[in-house]
Amino acid sequence: MKPFFNRSALSRLWPGHMVGEVLSKPWIDSVVPVTVMIITLIVAENVAPGYLGGTNIASIGRQFSEIGLVALGLAVVVYCGGIDLSVGAVYAMGNFVALYMINVLQSPTLLVLAAGLVVGAAMGTVNGVLIGFFRNKAFLTTLAALVIWRAALELLLLANAARIAGSNIDNESWFWLGEGSILGVPVDALVLIVVAAVFHILMTRSRIGWRLQAVGGSRRAAHHAGINVRATVFSAYVVSGTLSALAGTFYAARQDSVGFDTGVGLEFTVITGIILGGVALGGGRGSVIRALVGTIIAFVISNLLLRQGLPGGYTSLVLGVILLVAMTFDIKWEKNRHKLLQKSYISPAFLLLPRPAAIDSDPHSPYAMNARLSNVEVIGLDQVDGPEDVILDREGRLYTGTRQGWIIRFSGPNFEKREVFADIGGRPLGLAFDAAGNLVTCVCGMGLYGVRPSGEIFKLTDHTNRSWFTIRDDSIIRLADDLDVAPDGRIFFSDGSTRYDIHTWLFDGLEARPNGRLLCYDPSKGTTSTVFNGAYFANGVCASHDGRSVLFAESYACVIRRLWISGPKTGKVEVVIPNLPGHPDNINRASDGSYWLALVGMRSAVWDRAMTMPSFRLRMIKQLPPDEWLCPNVNIGCIVKFDDNGNILDCLWDREGRSVPLVTSMREHEGWLYLGGLTTNRISRVRVKPRSDSAHETQFPSMAVSST
Repeated sequence: MKPFFNRSALSRLWPGHMVGEVLSKPWIDSVVPVTVMIITLIVAENVAPGYLGGTNIASIGRQFSEIGLVALGLAVVVYCGGIDLSVGAVYAMGNFVALYMINVLQSPTLLVLAAGLVVGAAMGTVNGVLIGFFRNKAFLTTLAALVIWRAALELLLLANAARIAGSNIDNESWFWLGEGSILGVPVDALVLIVVAAVFHILMTRSRIGWRLQAVGGSRRAAHHAGINVRATVFSAYVVSGTLSALAGTFYAARQDSVGFDTGVGLEFTVITGIILGGVALGGGRGSVIRALVGTIIAFVISNLLLRQGLPGGYTSLVLGVILLVAMTFDIKWEKNRHKLLQKSYISPAFLLLPRPAAIDSDPHSPYAMNARLSNVEVIGLDQVDGPEDVILDREGRLYTGTRQGWIIRFSGPNFEKREVFADIGGRPLGLAFDAAGNLVTCVCGMGLYGVRPSGEIFKLTDHTNRSWFTIRDDSIIRLADDLDVAPDGRIFFSDGSTRYDIHTWLFDGLEARPNGRLLCYDPSKGTTSTVFNGAYFANGVCASHDGRSVLFAESYACVIRRLWISGPKTGKVEVVIPNLPGHPDNINRASDGSYWLALVGMRSAVWDRAMTMPSFRLRMIKQLPPDEWLCPNVNIGCIVKFDDNGNILDCLWDREGRSVPLVTSMREHEGWLYLGGLTTNRISRVRVKPRSDSAHETQFPSMAVSST
């Protein structure tokens, strides 16, 4: 009997969950400004026919490029959590310095450009030192700088305006800088494109951008993370001053004029633009592209109002209203985006499971309850926190991972010696030894890691191939869970969910969508690939005794599947156990050629019924914690033994849930079955009858390990 009907398939195809995935994408913040920009350009073309024509585009492109450079510099400062009100004054000073050098001093064009950059960097340095190192308030400091630079510019103009205006220069390179083009693209526009591309790479692909974002998000947290906050803030203001002066130099080459009103109000236009683009005034959120998109909107609106012959007051009025609206939207969006995402991200689907086999009422059921796990021996009581998986090496030493990110090793005759074998840094779950004696582990949120016998940690993989038609980037391994090493050295491991992590894994079950997968890492090639996609929370993984297939569990579908990895059935997947009475977790080989399976929790009538009612689950998710209504049986420990054909051979229960609650793993070794649990504070073990010619779990010849 198939556990899923067509209704399930239809509910899984319903794109409701995509809304949440779209809202979780970083580029969603760009949708609104880009849409507004397109609408603005369409309106501009209708109000002023030919506005987007080739000739006019070249003209306004030169004007916008100067404003765009200023916007990029200011966006860096705002991204870092600051503000710079002096950009208009720096722009005007750069314009003056360029005209003075080219007209009065008759300096070469390259020297003029260099001087403009130096002056802008120097003015930015003043702001950077006062704000970054002396920790002055950015708003008051840059406001004072605006007044000072404007006053200095006025004095310089009074002394030199006549000399600048009365000169007559003949410098082709200077004229080319203001009016020339390369392949039809204005020079200053080309400079803006190059600078924007470099800044985009730095902001998204380098430590510089990550540090700016961290400082903008929280300076205290950035400081605790080891980032030099003062130097980062300082550099942001230097960049802002440099680009503003460079823009003023291009303005000088284009207009060849200097005046007291140069750059007046420019800071207002640029601030409006970057806020329209979605660069958060509080810092830590934004991008180069969004800053330019918003600046295009503000520039086009201002330019259209001027073309209509309206007084300058109308431009300020309109931009002021736009700024207020943009700030209000930005604050509300930032405040409510996560609420909207939380409400829309979880999208339950229909899932119909067959009636489970009897576990209590039928004494002839292979799953009939007993008390064989009621009396167990305890190892490491209160010395481990959440030992999800356990494993022993050839020397009989016991290893487990803990919630703190440690791998703990117990040794000695009674495992009385405890030591931290490795500090992974993430939550280690599944454990396995490879042929070289390295302990390989699945680390939640980090991927697949290894620990050498010396304790040295190394990364194996944290990405796989990305699917073609997914909104969410599923190349990231979010919930690496369990693993096993095949005889040929390949490591097969499960990724429980591509949508949820260790803190929200329960929502994957409430959603009832096949978000899990089975992955394969090939050490010989250093590649990772997805070998099975569409699992209902992929969990336990175990290579078969003959090494020709891999067994893996689907916790929320309550099935065990087999993937053939060699022989004529290579690549095929088949069901081994179709209808478990509980949710399967880790699988490991037994000494007699069979397999051990942990059931992490038992199904209930409420659970099975709720899986067929997506709307009900969605309402309940918003009102009650899931463990108060869907998971009443997680404390009942159960270990199942089955063969290659899926026949249930034995069952060990702790029906009262006192000795081994929430059992997630087991490992057979020298006549003992060692048990781990996700929420326990100890490792347990119980006696089992091993096969006479094998003292511990089956090891492949190539997997014989040595921990020395």
